[in-house]
Amino acid sequence: MKSVSVAAAAAVSLCAIAATAYLSLPAVVVVLILASLVTGFGWPHLLDVPAKKTMGAVIAGAGIASVLTAAMLDGPRMLLWFAPIAAVGTGLIFMVQLLRGTGQSLRLESTIGGAAGILLATMAGGWAAAERLATNASDSSMMLLTGTSLFFALAAALLPWPDRIVAPLAVVLAALTGTMGALLFTNIAPLAAAIVGAVCGAVIASFRRLVVAGRGPGSLPGALAIGTAPIAAVGTIVYFLEKLLLV
Repeated sequence: MKSVSVAAAAAVSLCAIAATAYLSLPAVVVVLILASLVTGFGWPHLLDVPAKKTMGAVIAGAGIASVLTAAMLDGPRMLLWFAPIAAVGTGLIFMVQLLRGTGQSLRLESTIGGAAGILLATMAGGWAAAERLATNASDSSMMLLTGTSLFFALAAALLPWPDRIVAPLAVVLAALTGTMGALLFTNIAPLAAAIVGAVCGAVIASFRRLVVAGRGPGSLPGALAIGTAPIAAVGTIVYFLEKLLLV
């Protein structure tokens, strides 16, 4: 059941981002804020660490701040505040652990895991920045190709096969989906779509390995977080790849 929850969270967040890309940037921002909240407040449950509400608020706040700054910042450097937000969020994670006092349990695990959650949440801002690029501003064609590639990678990740089969299959399927979509439905360069698809597939395969190695999340909030987190994390990767390959 928890694996179904992980897949459902990933699919819903992905479809919501791809669909709202055809509506408006504010609609994408709303979806990303919701994804940040799910990731933020579910991440401490995934790690099963103390101070869940406080850590969740810090992680979710970092994700929301990244999304809002990427959506509002003028000029070509839309992710200018990505690193400062991640740094401040990580500092707040340290502060939370200091305020818990000495001798508390799982302080190291909470700090490391919380810092990882901050990074994943702040990467969601990349989706808002990518939506503002010229290649997406008019018809969101690259957003559609990215979403479709991710969807096929997710489908491959659900197969009950070993990682040595599923991981390359997810990468190949995502790359092929991007290539075929570019050739049939858009004017995007097929090679660029293939590269973006392959990287997206690799991210999904990596998170699948994380879930399998950990024998699945232990709670529903944790399952929702680990489902939403890879979709959020792809945002910044997609933004920089699109700037490198298309802009």
